[in-house]
Amino acid sequence: MNSEDNCATALATISKDAEIEINGNRIKLNEDIEIGHKIALKDLKKGDLIKKYGEIIGIAIIDIKAGDWIHTHNIKSHYLEKIKND
Repeated sequence: MNSEDNCATALATISKDAEIEINGNRIKLNEDIEIGHKIALKDLKKGDLIKKYGEIIGIAIIDIKAGDWIHTHNIKSHYLEKIKND
């Protein structure tokens, strides 16, 4: 992980209401998160860049709360947006 990351990948399936600790912060999950899927580590606003391993992987298309599942229903590809705007 990178200190700029605002999401993390679940290394196991985690149930709703479970609490996880990442970088000294406790986060309560708002929904079930399947293994390999991403979790918001903080509240994100529509338009915020999503960062994983220090790299931009997407753009929030709606507000996302800490503990929410991050997937195609609430982010869009940063790469595709960059190509479209170049």
